[in-house]
Amino acid sequence: MKLFSKKTSPQNDDLINEIKKTKIALESAYSNFENVIDPDLIDCYIYEVNAVQKRYKFLLKQMKEKDKENILI
Repeated sequence: MKLFSKKTSPQNDDLINEIKKTKIALESAYSNFENVIDPDLIDCYIYEVNAVQKRYKFLLKQMKEKDKENILI
């Protein structure tokens, strides 16, 4: 039983879902990178990992900003 339940807005729920999806995409990109041999595919997955990492960092930053806004209210 949770004593203190933190109520989240639908926007926060959407952001949390996007973070979860991005984390799964990042794990998939790492897995694909580790399992390829062709140099072109290695390059492809390096770019994919970098892109998904940037998206993940961006979403985490957005969540931190929303948390700061909620604390100030």
